[in-house]
Amino acid sequence: MKAVFKHELSLYYHGLLAYVFGAFLLEFIGIGAMMYNINRAVANFEYALGTFCIGFVALVPILTMRVLAEEKKQKTDQLLSLLPITGVDIVLGKYFAMAVVFVAPMIVACIYPFIFSLYGDVYLPTSYGALFAFICLGLALIAIGMFISSLTESQGMAAGICVVVMLFCYYSASLADYISSTAFNVAALLVLSALLALIVRKLTRSDAAGLIILALCVAAVVITWLVSPTSLETLLPDLMNQLSLFERFYTFVNGVFDVTAIVYYISVAVFFLFLCVQSWEEKRYNG
Repeated sequence: MKAVFKHELSLYYHGLLAYVFGAFLLEFIGIGAMMYNINRAVANFEYALGTFCIGFVALVPILTMRVLAEEKKQKTDQLLSLLPITGVDIVLGKYFAMAVVFVAPMIVACIYPFIFSLYGDVYLPTSYGALFAFICLGLALIAIGMFISSLTESQGMAAGICVVVMLFCYYSASLADYISSTAFNVAALLVLSALLALIVRKLTRSDAAGLIILALCVAAVVITWLVSPTSLETLLPDLMNQLSLFERFYTFVNGVFDVTAIVYYISVAVFFLFLCVQSWEEKRYNG
């Protein structure tokens, strides 16, 4: 893992990607903080982070689109598979390299609350609590983007899918307010079941595994509809609100340090890294 980490980190910092990514991240946070605080005549760094969250929609695909897709396109994944390292070493080495590229400019951003405190009353524990949660949110989103990159050989397709997923994550809580039809919820749950079955089939290359997952999900939706049809009116909106990564971050913006949200971000990152490993191992033994 250490060798993969050093190699990936050198690629980022010997090229322009790490510097461009860091510059845009700091610029967006700085400009957002300046505009928000000047327009509203306040000195709240956490609110500025809340307004910047939409920036992840563009920055995460830029950082993650090549990480595994390029390996498959250049066929260097076959070379890596021959080395005495496991899929876990490869995935974690690449992930931690991206984490450093993301966290490094955020360390610089730690001085922003102090600058704000020179011109207004800033409650530093809230600011740094929100900053810590912002980093955890970014690391979770990077893990999702890395998994998307592992599913294709095309950087462009990986970036496009990642943008759509990031937008859905960002607006999921807002969209939930407009979903109340039982028929729509059933249809949406069936579509999600089909997508889950396709992912399982992709990772396992087993039609039987995909069909079993699809059958179980469809059966669960049908049973729920037969037992309590009205519960389906709120099931999907509730899931979208509870699973929203961004909605949980706004708790920190409002001054509450939510430990469960931090655990949730870590769980999401671990889960998608696990899927990355499975995708990589599937390629190693079947490709």
